Amino acid sequence: MTLFTRFSRRAMIASSLALVVAATPAFARSPVPDTSFTIAVLPDTQNYMDYSHQKADGFPFDANELFFAQMRYIADNVESAGGDIAFVTSLGDVWQHQSLRMDPDHAARGFKSVPNPIFDSHFAPTPKVQTIEMPAAKKGFEIIAGKVPFSVVPGNHDYDAMWTDANHPPAAQVNPRDLTTLGMLHPGGLNNFRSVFGADTAFFKGKPWYVASHDGGADSAQIFEAGGYRFLHIGLQFDAPNASLEWAASIIAQHPGLPTIVSTHDYMDQKGRRIANPVIDAHAVDEQDNNPEMVWQKFISQHDQIFMLLCGHQHGQALRTDTNKFGHKVYQVLADYQDRGQTAIAAGVKSAWPVGIGDGWMRLMTFDLAGEKPAIRVRTYSTHYKQSSKDTLEYAQWYKAGEQPDMTNEQFHAADDFTIDLTDFHSRFKPAAAHAR
Repeated sequence: MTLFTRFSRRAMIASSLALVVAATPAFARSPVPDTSFTIAVLPDTQNYMDYSHQKADGFPFDANELFFAQMRYIADNVESAGGDIAFVTSLGDVWQHQSLRMDPDHAARGFKSVPNPIFDSHFAPTPKVQTIEMPAAKKGFEIIAGKVPFSVVPGNHDYDAMWTDANHPPAAQVNPRDLTTLGMLHPGGLNNFRSVFGADTAFFKGKPWYVASHDGGADSAQIFEAGGYRFLHIGLQFDAPNASLEWAASIIAQHPGLPTIVSTHDYMDQKGRRIANPVIDAHAVDEQDNNPEMVWQKFISQHDQIFMLLCGHQHGQALRTDTNKFGHKVYQVLADYQDRGQTAIAAGVKSAWPVGIGDGWMRLMTFDLAGEKPAIRVRTYSTHYKQSSKDTLEYAQWYKAGEQPDMTNEQFHAADDFTIDLTDFHSRFKPAAAHAR
């Protein structure tokens, strides 16, 4: 049975229950708490939007159609449509390319770029990001707009510019398999991002669940109610600077007691280490930015309401659990499927390097807050193959070597299908009804 089928059956059961309740005298009804819901997590979607992965540019299929299929799946399964998806978070790198060689702010501050034999061809500025990639991203989110609260954070590719920093140039002998020889990229400028996902866009302006923003929407906060609880979600920009972390702390202070989830683009690698990708460590280039460990030390660990962090950027998956300064658990979850290119292989794409597309994979995190042992059931599902990772026999064969080569096939399957036990959730947080008193 597919996830879609299960959600469809859930919708029919919900409709039947509604009819029963309507026919039952009010004095005879007893409340049935809805303790289960799902958060849909969209890791790096850049390769779906990439203009070079569309038929108009000679690619055998329109990769953005896989992204639109993901969004239609979400729209069909949100709570307002009878499903159980209560919130959607996009983890950044929504599109692929940039429109400027360097943004005016960094240029004014004296930053310089140097040539890069690898990156200059891949990340050359192009108007096609504004005419093809950004419109496709907007079209996709329009499919779910008005149906479910959602968040989008900027990843490094969503900035206006991304250049090789002069203080971190490529080595004299570049080895594409050794990331430390490639030099270091740095992003800057968010006008493109704000034009599609800014606080004043139709996606968010005036929405009651979009409760705050900073830096024009590069950082944002949402509140959604599900499973009998009110949740605060905070989206942080790439390698969030101090001003972003200070703003986020103020938002938590304004909403005391709410269980809080943070989404950001770059935070953790495939081995669960809080280290930046060596190709793009924003703090190493610009001291205004914070690297992942600094984000943990300055912000995540300092606020007891934060119980979970979601991130992408580094290809693969990981889960780590740490104790914050209050002695409570914080679950940190990485998922990024952008390098998955079985769809390109099946379409006959020939390339010296695998062509990453994404293959429709996304995360579905189902919270069950009933009883004494609340938990999150984490599943990985492809809207292209219409099945979950655990039901895909070729899953490890297709993807393990590029993401987790040191894992066994069983470990690789388990890394994308697992349960998080929220052992201290009930002792830390009160239901929504308690906040309303």
